[in-house]
This record gives sequence, structure tokens and C-alpha cells, in this order.
Amino acid sequence: MGRAKLTILPPGKPLSGRAMPPGSKSITNRALLLAGLASGTSRLTGALRSDDTRYMADALRAMGVSVDEPDETTFVVTGSGKLLPPSAPLFLGNAGTATRFLTAAVASVDGTVVVDGDEHMRKRPIGPLVVALKSLGIDAEAPTGCPPVTVRGNGHFASGRVEIDAGLSSQYVSALLMAGPLVSQGANAPLTVALAGAEIGARGYVDLTLAAMQAFGAKVEQIDAATWKVEPTGYSAADFVIEPDASAATYLWAAEVLTGGAIDLGVAATAFTQPDAKAYELIAQFPHLPAEIDGSQMQDAVPTLAVLAAFNETPVRFTGIANLRVKECDRVRALSLGLNAIREGLATEEGDDLIVASDPSLAGQTLPAEINTFADHRIAMSFALAGLMIGGVTILDPDCVAKTFPSYWDVLASLGVEYTDIV
Repeated sequence: MGRAKLTILPPGKPLSGRAMPPGSKSITNRALLLAGLASGTSRLTGALRSDDTRYMADALRAMGVSVDEPDETTFVVTGSGKLLPPSAPLFLGNAGTATRFLTAAVASVDGTVVVDGDEHMRKRPIGPLVVALKSLGIDAEAPTGCPPVTVRGNGHFASGRVEIDAGLSSQYVSALLMAGPLVSQGANAPLTVALAGAEIGARGYVDLTLAAMQAFGAKVEQIDAATWKVEPTGYSAADFVIEPDASAATYLWAAEVLTGGAIDLGVAATAFTQPDAKAYELIAQFPHLPAEIDGSQMQDAVPTLAVLAAFNETPVRFTGIANLRVKECDRVRALSLGLNAIREGLATEEGDDLIVASDPSLAGQTLPAEINTFADHRIAMSFALAGLMIGGVTILDPDCVAKTFPSYWDVLASLGVEYTDIV
């Protein structure tokens, strides 16, 4: 059983030292899937070992792929180029990337696959992806519009043109793109993926997908800003280096500016290719954050920025964050509740916008508050930042950080942060 709560003791000094974020969750789960779909042995280094990547690895094992873990940051993946029908439903916890990506990929299985998750995942929408699969003639159904999804495959993906509504998640687009090379090579017809409307959540993640696909031998042509053509090449095994996780880095960047410290991440902010790295430019402006921050293209960094905004000189409105309501939890609501637990009126929800009132005088006060994380790793990690500056901040279910950053509390401790009331 995980710990029920943990109270952070404000260090009262600048946090300094070296703290490496783990490997990127987004890139690790893409690379795991593509290596599993490839023929041959791939070596993934710098990888993240966490709940989300464990679910992906276990699902691949259940479909006949060999996944070895020789050390804490390496996966060695050996596949035949074909996924086999699993003997039981694939259980993916609350891993959105694994669930969305596999829902499309398992259409290439010759047999029936059920993709399922925990109670939180069963509330996260997957309907647009299922509709897109069905439009290609793939037998797929998700009666609630959320997992579980049942896919009855015939041994290869479908060719043709598919339109996808990506307003809720760019993961739907990535799922279809990564399945595209699995079209029967005898079909001699590419898969064309087109956006239904120009809306797409966090387009930068599609760029991550395309880069990973090409590393494993796929051929993708971007026709225009909303259309891609994927050739039926299959995948080839590759050795692949995974960069550190930019979303995880945001907590360390924020801890640095909040405490006036110097934290060496071992990688420059400009070296990241992940969309959330754009948050660095905003964090560097603290305590003079902009009056309005559009979070649409760096969604996972919004919790970090929202807690940082509580200590800003002036109020901050967060826009473009409606998709945060369908993440691991309703993050707009969770942020609002957590900030108002620290001090009533600190946050306001206005439609899907979040307005943080901001009060630099909060720093140094003792304001006992229990933060309900709703089992969401990003809520836990972001509110830890408040605990660096305010006495009495208690994080409930702190071990939920295992989803993407299992060593988070240890990393903060290595920088000089102490905890109490650990139960």
C-alpha cells in the first residue's frame, strides 16, 4: 500500500544541486510500441521506468513481444513484426498514451483484443478514435465512449483515408499514425490521416510521434497542416535514445526560481524536443508571469505554472485548458480546489479557464492545507512546489507520482527538502 500523506517542510533556503529528471514518458511509450511492432531487437536507452511504461511493456509481452529490462533506464525489445492475440484483456491502469496507442495498433492483430484500464481510465474519452477506426472498416466498439474497447482485427491495419477529431487529444492522431505502417504491404495503398477541423490538442506531440516513427523505418509525408500520408512499410528494429522528460523538468525549473536556487538538470532547456519544454520560457519570467497563459500546447505543464502563479506579482489567467478536464482527473477543478485549500479565493474557475489570484506574501506563511491529488501525479508534484514556500502543505496519496516520476520525493530530498507526517 502507498503512503496516505506527506507534509513538506519549507527548506527556507535556495535549492541547489544536480537533479536529473527521468526519461520522457511520452517518448518511452511511443518507442516501446514501435519497437514491439518491429521485426528484430531494439535497444531503448534513457527510458522511463514507471507505472505508465510498465503497463505498455506488459501489454506488449501479453501479445508475444519480448521486453527485457537490463537496467533502470533500458528496455531491450524483440518482436516478430506482428502482435499476437492476448489471452486476456489488456489492463493499462490510467495510462492514456498506452491505451490510445494500443487501441489503434491492436487492429493489426488477427483476433480479438480488449483494451481496458482502471476506474479513472474508464472515464477518459476514446470515442473519437473508435469512430475513426470504424470509418476504416475496423471492427471496434466502446459502448460508453471510454474504455473498455473491443477490437476485432484481421491481421493488418486498414488503408484509405481517415478523419479524426483531435480536439480532445492529439493522442488519437498519434495512435492512427503509428498504426499506419501496419497496413498490409500487399495492399499497396497508404493510410491518409486527416484532422476533422483544425483543432488539435498539443500538436507538438504529433511531431514527437513522427520523429519516433521515422527512427523505426516508417515513411510519413505531411501533405499540409492537417493531413499526413503513411506508407505501408512496417517497422524495423532500431537503437533509440530517449531524452529526459520535459514535463518532469518543469517542477525542478519552478523549484529553482521559487527558492532562488540553482538546480542542474544535466540538460539545457533548449535541448528538449517535447512541447512542455516551452514552459521554461514562462517559468524564467517569474515573478512576472504574463497576465494570460495559453496552455493548449503545453498541457502537462499547466499544473506547474498554476501553482507557480500563486506566488506571482500579478494574477494569471490560464486559457486553452479545457482538455485538462479529461486528463487523469479534472485538473482544472483539482488545481482550483488545491489552491483554495491553501487560501480561499486564490483560484477561480471561469468556464474552462483558471484564474489564479496571486499573492507573493503567501511565501513564508504557515497555512495548513491537505491537497487532494485525486490520484493524479501532476497534481501531487505541482503542489509540492507550494510546500516549498508555505508551511503545512500536506500531499494526500503522494505515491501517485509513480505514474511518471517514481523518484520525485527522493529527488527533492536530495536537494535539501524534508518531510514530516509521512503515513
